[in-house]
Amino acid sequence: MHRNWKAKRAIMALTQGGKAWRPWGGVTASCAAPTVGQNQIGDILLVTVRDNNIDQALKFLKKKMQREGIFREMKLRSAYEKPSERKVREKAEAIRRARKVARKTAIREGLIAAPKPKTPALGQRKPAFAQR
Repeated sequence: MHRNWKAKRAIMALTQGGKAWRPWGGVTASCAAPTVGQNQIGDILLVTVRDNNIDQALKFLKKKMQREGIFREMKLRSAYEKPSERKVREKAEAIRRARKVARKTAIREGLIAAPKPKTPALGQRKPAFAQR
C-alpha cells in the first residue's frame, strides 16, 4: 500500500462527494488516526479545506499525521516485527528518552552548557522569529 494512503483517502473523500457544508465555506475531511502503541482507533484528525485549497489542507493533514506519529506507525506495521525485535527497539527507545530527559535536566540545572544555536549557511534565509 502507498505511504500516504490516509492522506490520499482524505482527498478522495473530498473530490468524490464526501463534502460537508460548513458555514465558513470550508470543506472538512477527516481521517481516523490509530493511537501509537495501541491496536485501536484513536482520535479523529479533522482538516478544513478553505477556498478549495486542497494543497494547503493536504500539507496541514500531513503535518498533523506526522505529529501524531501515524507515519512512523505505518512504517513499523509495514512488515512483521518479531517480539524479540520489538523488545529491543522499545528498550532502545526508552534509553534514548531517558538520556534526553537527563540531558535537558542537566542543561536546566547548569551542569552542562546548552548547545549553540545553529547559524544558517550563506545562501539560506534567516528564520522569521530571529532577532534583527
